[in-house]
Amino acid sequence: MKLFEEYKVKGMTLKNRIVMPPMCMYQATSDGFPSSFHLCHYASRALGGVGLIIVEATGVAPEGRLTDNDLGIWNDEQIPGLKRIVDACHANGAKIALQINHAGRKSTSSARQPFAPSAVRFSSDYRMPEELTKTQIGEIVAAFKAAAGRANTAGFDALEIHAAHGYLVHEFLSPITNRRTDEYGGSLENRVRFLKEILAAVRPVWPEEKPLWIRVSARDYQEGGIDGEMMVQIVNMIKSSIDLVHVSSGGLLPIEINDYPGYQVPLSEKIRRECGKPTIAVGLITNDEMVEEILQNGRADLVAMGREVLRNPYWTINAATKHGIAGYVPESYKRAHNV
Repeated sequence: MKLFEEYKVKGMTLKNRIVMPPMCMYQATSDGFPSSFHLCHYASRALGGVGLIIVEATGVAPEGRLTDNDLGIWNDEQIPGLKRIVDACHANGAKIALQINHAGRKSTSSARQPFAPSAVRFSSDYRMPEELTKTQIGEIVAAFKAAAGRANTAGFDALEIHAAHGYLVHEFLSPITNRRTDEYGGSLENRVRFLKEILAAVRPVWPEEKPLWIRVSARDYQEGGIDGEMMVQIVNMIKSSIDLVHVSSGGLLPIEINDYPGYQVPLSEKIRRECGKPTIAVGLITNDEMVEEILQNGRADLVAMGREVLRNPYWTINAATKHGIAGYVPESYKRAHNV
């Protein structure tokens, strides 16, 4: 099965094609440190056979967190706790990446007033953000750079820049939320400038042999926003700086999406085909038949299973046992699997 084939990107080799995507757990301390919950949460999925774990959105600044209980990576004191998670996942056979993020206008952190490319509120339940000055934009780019360096020190195998789900980078990319008239707004080239600057800043402090990629929302689900065609243009503008694209959708606006199993997979397939970059597909994918279809038909190179792996940390072990794939059941668990 392709599901259980190795996959190599740069210097990172995964034992299978299953990814645990980043999902905020809201279990960090108020100053952004991981708790015992995080160690159990991530190590159990590594023990369960997942090939790649991507740690939840981790703030590059206190005000860059979604809430006051999200992980942070804005100072060196936060490195040891993250390293313990990395070491535990490595010890149990998984590779591990970190998603670094700035929440922009969607931050509810009490750290300070939220910022955005333009003073446009997410909804009436959210605070009005301040429009970023050019000096502040430079400071945030520097914060991403520093966060990448700390992620490397903590031993992460790969790094994901969060440019999706309505957070700051996505806010710059979408014409719906970016109403600036300077060099960071207006044309597509200008709206991509912030992401380009982040990637350019991160690259010198992130080892060449370690993969670097972005998470994108390839549809805003509103006329005038990002769609699949526009996202292809965006990815083509920055693809020389990244190794892979993690393809999602939505999050920019408080609107309902008609989701269904595999609803985002066509977006992954389109970006993979038209940009020539490997992709991770995600979106209510729940069983091995779905995973195998996506991989066999070239719709993605890796498949992320969020809610399913939350429900069942040992999904990969169970799938391996079902298909007679050796090497997945830990010695201590063999009595439960009759192997």
